[in-house]
Amino acid sequence: MSAASSFGDALALFAIFFEGEHNSLHPAGPSSHDIEWLYWVIFWIVFVAFVLTMVAFARASKTYSRSEEMLPIIKDEEGDRRATWAVGTAIIITVLTLFAVLFMSVITGKKVEGMSSSNPITIQITGHQWWWEVTYPNPQADQTITTANEIHIPVGKPVVILTNSADVIHSFWAPSVHGKRDLIPGYSSAFWIQVNQPGTYPGRCAEFCGLQHAHMGFSIVAEDEATFEAWEQQQLKPAPEPHDAEAIHGREVFLTHTCVMCHTIHGTGAGSRVGPDLTHLATRKMIAGETLPNTTGALAGWIIDPQRIKPGNQMTPNPLAPDDLNALVTYLQTLQ
Repeated sequence: MSAASSFGDALALFAIFFEGEHNSLHPAGPSSHDIEWLYWVIFWIVFVAFVLTMVAFARASKTYSRSEEMLPIIKDEEGDRRATWAVGTAIIITVLTLFAVLFMSVITGKKVEGMSSSNPITIQITGHQWWWEVTYPNPQADQTITTANEIHIPVGKPVVILTNSADVIHSFWAPSVHGKRDLIPGYSSAFWIQVNQPGTYPGRCAEFCGLQHAHMGFSIVAEDEATFEAWEQQQLKPAPEPHDAEAIHGREVFLTHTCVMCHTIHGTGAGSRVGPDLTHLATRKMIAGETLPNTTGALAGWIIDPQRIKPGNQMTPNPLAPDDLNALVTYLQTLQ
């Protein structure tokens, strides 16, 4: 691991813990509340142990101050007996405390995994280097929704998250919603989440997965049920037809260049699954695994030279002529 990537990981974790109100100490659902409770219990146990240790060191350093002369060894059976009792008591308290923490950890784990619902929303999360594929499966193929990096859920509803990885080990972590969950290639897993407060909750990959690990973000967007249903209906629609000449030219650029080899836009001839589905790209707030805002300049820069922004990612540079680039960006911004 390079120093640059290590520094990037540190910045990513710093952003998670201190970005507004959304962090592991501001829980937004029942699972994160249980995890926060366990955190504070362990924190105060460790804090008390630290204070007692410092007091003992201070007392010892004061009582047995350093002397220039060698002190004689004096046999003190009573003092040795008291010391033995003190050490033994400390060991017993430590062991009992560790077993108590273990018991509380098991109970908390069971509570976190104990959520259920007769009719939950199911979302499939697939980790890629370095972005998240988000699928809302449906027995009817034309009712399946596929997007990237933004996970929309209704407030107050249990949601089942199914996970897998397309390449290496990733870890799905939204600090204010749930604990970390590893995504291991060849294995599927499932867990429950629920968010009780509307908002956007950022998350990150928490397992080093390559050069751009620190730039593998996602967002959980919790919204009221009516807004969520409206979002679902919008996502089920094919890409809107472009109307002005520049957007029409932009679609031609998309379909005749390398874009069509990696991306899907429903309603067009583009159907590749290598990269994110772009059918409703313009509705997303961020692009490139939550690395850039979804603005005209950022989108153009990403298309022209993605390797400069995220070195090592699978998208190749696209040296388009200025008119073609502007038309392509115009078209992509119509994909509502």
